[in-house]
Amino acid sequence: MGSTQDDTQQGAKKIVIVGGGIIGSTTAYYLSHHPSFNPSRGDSITLLEATKIAGGASGKAGGLLALWAYPRCIVGLSYRLHKELAEKHNGSERWGYRGVNCGQLDMRGVLSPPQSSSGNTKAETDDSAASNVSLQKRSDKALALLHAAGIPKDLDWVAPEGVQGYESMGDPSTTAQVHPYNFTTSMAQLAEEKGVRIVYGSATKIEKAGGKVTGISYRPKTSSSEDQTVAPEEKLEANAVILTAGPWTPTVYPSVPISALRAHSVTIRPSRPVSAYCLFTSISLPKPNSKRTTTATPEIYARPTNEIYACGEGDTLVPLPSSSSEVETDISRCNDIVTQVQAISPELRDGEVLVRQACYLPNVDSRKGEGPIIGESSKVKGLFIGAGHTCWGIQNGPGTGLCLSELVWEGKVKSARIEELGCKQLGV
Repeated sequence: MGSTQDDTQQGAKKIVIVGGGIIGSTTAYYLSHHPSFNPSRGDSITLLEATKIAGGASGKAGGLLALWAYPRCIVGLSYRLHKELAEKHNGSERWGYRGVNCGQLDMRGVLSPPQSSSGNTKAETDDSAASNVSLQKRSDKALALLHAAGIPKDLDWVAPEGVQGYESMGDPSTTAQVHPYNFTTSMAQLAEEKGVRIVYGSATKIEKAGGKVTGISYRPKTSSSEDQTVAPEEKLEANAVILTAGPWTPTVYPSVPISALRAHSVTIRPSRPVSAYCLFTSISLPKPNSKRTTTATPEIYARPTNEIYACGEGDTLVPLPSSSSEVETDISRCNDIVTQVQAISPELRDGEVLVRQACYLPNVDSRKGEGPIIGESSKVKGLFIGAGHTCWGIQNGPGTGLCLSELVWEGKVKSARIEELGCKQLGV
């Protein structure tokens, strides 16, 4: 006797993921690639995103991957998964996956800024820049200065006269990188190809009954000219809800102890292609109208697409807005980053600033633990959380996604020991 439709639907998983950043997209990928996912049984996976895939920090991060990142319980797994994903889906071409060298670079800012009063680079304002041709090499004297300071031979795009020291932190066997936006959108697309449905709208409430989730209420995304707050609410039925909304997670589930930190960054096209290094820096710069100096610590990541990403320190000056599309960028902070990195590299000084941007990182309350939070709620059955990854969200996205998929489909995590990241000790 054949199964009836009701028999087919019995036991089906109705999964809704809230948040289309790196954590939500990798979770959707691993949920949809899990052998238990069976759409013919009635299983469904919906990814609910308020604005656009990778619209927040996941599209504006640096993309550094490292075996020496934290938390240790998930780093090794996630680093390995990044390599496997790149091999399986041509990640080197699709999202710029590659091994890199990484080091701590101490410098004095010794280069004069480009001749521009607008805050742009010379390449953006001077028509004659197109006629300048780089010799693509340093003089023997300059290279000798770099080697004397302990700079690796192929790190030849920093000003030798400003180098004070260099210490290696990792090599291509322990450190890698991806382009965050390309990686996140690729994960979402690969999940969609496996049957994940992407819905655009802002989650407003977790629906529950008898201590269990029953769905998510949300306001569908409307055109930019309309007030989304007045759009009628709709509901997505679910027996498993996964919150992966980064710093916006508490707006849906207020008891989650996550706060937001704003971070600014820029991307620059250097005047010539540079070697694959990710640098943590300490740069001594003169204070304006003073004999004193100040220290800046931008991170500088060379990407394979002839682009360099640089980010500065975070701030809490502007509260978290209602969505990633409303993030306020302080152009002066971006220009500070540009000034800092241009003071130590001719290739950056003579390059073209492509993007000035800001995003918000999700931090777990330090009184509660270091984070991230990965696990099932201790208060609501069927409610899962993957949030609070700070600056290591890209690094730990695949590991988080795999662990959450195992938790949802199998009831326990097999690939890592993540008890310290669970919800119980946080009372979530």
